Amino acid sequence: VTLEPCCHYGKNPPCTEAVIEAGIKRVFVGSSDPNPLVAGKGIKQLRDNGIEVFENILRDECDAINEIFFHYITTKTPFVMMKYAMTIDGKIACYTGESKWITGDKARHNTHIDRHKFKGIMVGVGTVIADNPSLTCRIENGINPVRIICDSNLRIPVESNIVSTADEIPTVIATCCDDKDKQRILTDKGCKIILTKPKNNRVDLNELMILLGKEGIDSIILEGGSELNWSALESGIVQKVQAYIAPKIFGGNGAKNAVGGIGVELPSDAFQLENTSIKHFGNDILIEGRVKNVYRN
Repeated sequence: VTLEPCCHYGKNPPCTEAVIEAGIKRVFVGSSDPNPLVAGKGIKQLRDNGIEVFENILRDECDAINEIFFHYITTKTPFVMMKYAMTIDGKIACYTGESKWITGDKARHNTHIDRHKFKGIMVGVGTVIADNPSLTCRIENGINPVRIICDSNLRIPVESNIVSTADEIPTVIATCCDDKDKQRILTDKGCKIILTKPKNNRVDLNELMILLGKEGIDSIILEGGSELNWSALESGIVQKVQAYIAPKIFGGNGAKNAVGGIGVELPSDAFQLENTSIKHFGNDILIEGRVKNVYRN
């Protein structure tokens, strides 16, 4: 098993009881469970019932499989994966703002597989205004993630695809604007409003993660623009980065980069990735990695 069998009643009965009742003699465990309700108690229960248990089998691989669960169970905040697609010269759009499409079909299909896996998807209101996305999962039998829009001043157009389908697909508008009339227009359309304290006149992303965690959202794909990407990195909420790189060159001093903001002052201040991997999707390349020393602000 990838994860230590649970020994408590939750949504389902304890896994340990099923193992014991099945008469299994040996259990190989990849990762121990950090949940205080388990945390070694499951293994002890198996051993107390005469079952031989081997621990830490392929632990690194199993830890990677369980990365969302581990983060959420220990922090009560969502695991955030920042994802973007860029050209080989680092552009996420042409100088005109056009961005469809940077990557090919195979890479885009993989992003929809991830949308199916993750509980939420988050963008900034600027992306909604510029691209009018639906942020849905477009694979067969796919589950749509909860859509989370960071909109500090409630500028989201009521006629946007996001708002017009909010009664069908769970949609959260995160804001620091307490204008009740603006909020009511959106809640009448089916949106849920989450209010945070302002931080630099914007949504406080750290507070937002706490509030979303309380809503049961354990994982988020961040598909924001360059400014939201920088804010997310700077606030320390990003655990993982996915960078799709297409063998194309847009050029242009005015063309947007994947990460904006003021940036770091020195190369030694860079956000670094570890445990990186490279995958190919047609002609496109995906580089994945965990953000090292996540907490910044």
